[in-house]
Amino acid sequence: MTAVDPARRHDITVIGGGPTGLFGVFYAGLRHMSVELIDSLPELGGQLSALYPEKLIFDMPGFPPILARDLVARMAEQAMTANPTICLDERIITIDHLNHEWIALTSEKDVHITRAVLIAGGVGSFMSRSLRVAGAEKLMGRGVYQFVRDREMLRGSRVLIVGGGDSACDWALQLVGIARRIILIHRRDVFRAHEQTIHCLLASPVDIRLFCELKEIHGHDHVEAVTIYDNRNQREEYLEVDAVLLTIGFQASLGPMKDWGLNLERGKIRVDSTMATNLPRIFAAGDIVTYPGKLELIATGVAEAATAVNHAKRAMDPSATAYPGHSSDLDLSVKNVRVRLQSRRQ
Repeated sequence: MTAVDPARRHDITVIGGGPTGLFGVFYAGLRHMSVELIDSLPELGGQLSALYPEKLIFDMPGFPPILARDLVARMAEQAMTANPTICLDERIITIDHLNHEWIALTSEKDVHITRAVLIAGGVGSFMSRSLRVAGAEKLMGRGVYQFVRDREMLRGSRVLIVGGGDSACDWALQLVGIARRIILIHRRDVFRAHEQTIHCLLASPVDIRLFCELKEIHGHDHVEAVTIYDNRNQREEYLEVDAVLLTIGFQASLGPMKDWGLNLERGKIRVDSTMATNLPRIFAAGDIVTYPGKLELIATGVAEAATAVNHAKRAMDPSATAYPGHSSDLDLSVKNVRVRLQSRRQ
């Protein structure tokens, strides 16, 4: 077996530091498993930290609407109670089963030895989709943005938002009261966003232009204006704006994972009801997995992480149960211990 200091071997290694991975780390701690987390990004939080720190998250149990960065901070704090080993800015290249007990994860930097693996890589590696319009590349970062890490940079600005998905609609709403004017253009009349978000958007002061597309971005050192057009009749309109936010999605890739021998379906990892993949002691959870009825929500991702960790515990220790019990059961057992101790003293 690969020579690795026994102190650096872990019961379970979580690949991915987003909400699903962080909750998986926390839950591994509850099951008294030594745990390691590895992420290719330089900070915890996955897409929430890298792309949407200012985005409000509405559907996480136990929280009112909360900024993504604050949710990540709370989940990271929770995960740290498991005393995990954290390895950031490190991408796993290969996974090899050394024997019936140990698995080797090899990155560009190191070799990690573990009994079980939880893949919680979100959508995998990702990059923003490009929009080929005149002026976009020239003014990228100078008024043209694919994501915004601080809403204050757009205070008092006239902002054009391009897109019709959750990100476009969310950003339009979050800039209300910050931007001087918000124009949202969408090439269709159907939004791909949460119903509540669309309801709020339609009731907001955002200037919504349907069947409209971006033709050109104007400016020398910074965005000064745009030309948009109606794709039904090609009629053009020139608008003075200070910023253009391109929220047209991302291109995701499994990267090295596609060569690990996992059963894949349309770019996702196929799992069963226990979140197990086709490979022994390798589980997956979150947006990266697929199964009948799958919903891509943070709430379902963290539930899948708990399911995966509990079944990983049983896979590496047949004497353990997948069902963890309740905290009330633990309290009862503590009470029973006290009762037995008292009876012994008597």
